[in-house]
Amino acid sequence: MERNRRSLAVVVLVSLLGITGCGGSDDDPPRLHIEVVGTRPHDPRAFTEGLEVDGTVLYEATGMPGASGVRATDLTTGEELTRVELPAPYFGEGVTKAGATLWQLTWKDRVAIARDPGTLTERARASYDGEGWSLCTRAGKLVMSNGTDTLTFRDPVTFAATGTVTLSTRNRTHLNELDCAADGSVYANSYPTDEILHIDPETGRVLAVIDASGLLPATVRAGTDVLNGIAQLPGTDRFLITGKYWPTIFEVRFVPE
Repeated sequence: MERNRRSLAVVVLVSLLGITGCGGSDDDPPRLHIEVVGTRPHDPRAFTEGLEVDGTVLYEATGMPGASGVRATDLTTGEELTRVELPAPYFGEGVTKAGATLWQLTWKDRVAIARDPGTLTERARASYDGEGWSLCTRAGKLVMSNGTDTLTFRDPVTFAATGTVTLSTRNRTHLNELDCAADGSVYANSYPTDEILHIDPETGRVLAVIDASGLLPATVRAGTDVLNGIAQLPGTDRFLITGKYWPTIFEVRFVPE
């Protein structure tokens, strides 16, 4: 009888370890931290809603009624190349370049604006349900966040929805600014925290959680708003990140703790 009890205990223990091992990577993804490689100035009046790097151009979308718009700057020199404003009461949100179109979201106006990437001139509009928070482009599709834990895939020409994926964990996360990385994964600011989630958009699995706290000193953080804005520098393992009303854009790597 004692031997049977021991055998049963071993079986139960092994089963529990197996369950823990299977769920650990999904429920408790690795945590990374920020390694700052460099900094560059950022307009402290910009309520940043999205960053996008295309070649040598950095696009930035901003929000707030009467202060919303899109600007394009030279990635190397920081020189502003062109800028357009959204008339009030539109509240601008994220931006992404898909082929020959630069798409810009609005928050609660349910309007997406298709722009010429060079001149930022408006060419067309599309409508959508719900709120618009951010956009990025991946594998010929747009990936859109709406402030929930679900990502929506959209046609890059018509803006029609083609599918969704919901996070398999962290189910009440408010996904904000997005970046579609070169490896096919998606990075997302988790509003209103200082965390960035690394996501597999095929499954909704959170691959890693990046702690971006402490970038701005407390004396500088006063008067700013949340972390928001992430864009991978093409051909590198580095990203540009910033926040709403932040005076600095940080060039960073995501490294193990």
